[in-house]
Amino acid sequence: MHITANQTLDAKGLSCPMPIVKTKKAMTELAPGQVMEVQATDKGSTADLKAWAASTGHQYLGTIEEGNVLKHYLRKSSSEETSAEKQHPHIISLEELRQKVEGPEKISILDVREPAEYAFGHIPDAVSIPLGELEERFAELNRDEEMYVICRTGSRSDLAAQKLAQHGFQVKNVVPGMTGWTGPLHTTQS
Repeated sequence: MHITANQTLDAKGLSCPMPIVKTKKAMTELAPGQVMEVQATDKGSTADLKAWAASTGHQYLGTIEEGNVLKHYLRKSSSEETSAEKQHPHIISLEELRQKVEGPEKISILDVREPAEYAFGHIPDAVSIPLGELEERFAELNRDEEMYVICRTGSRSDLAAQKLAQHGFQVKNVVPGMTGWTGPLHTTQS
């Protein structure tokens, strides 16, 4: 699995609480949506970073072990992501989507999260087009098929659904997003 990070933080050789202290400071330099790779050798850093991300609202994406180095991936969330305001009128629940995924019909799922989020776990056959690239990639999508748009919490997918609907696509926003998904999951290996 190869993940592209916007920033890499070297916390190798440091023990608790220093990886968190350095991550907290470095996270302030990232723009919302960007991904940080934290390289650590402290085995406790995985649990520490997961807990820290959960308490701050940032997203812990996952960890890759390379020898004795743990590469942790965290995504800085934006204030809009935590707001509950939804605009696109057509929505589908995770349970309804799961039934469609497991059913006989072929369906189109568009995942508008960042590539690192998608790599650590996505719905099988979901197409990955990050929200920021959506408008220049409309041509890759089929206007004749109903499309189910998903992100982490339902906020970015809501924005994507609005954009797509304005351009003639038939779309439903999946709520609440991948945070509550219990169906089949794939990871991207390189």
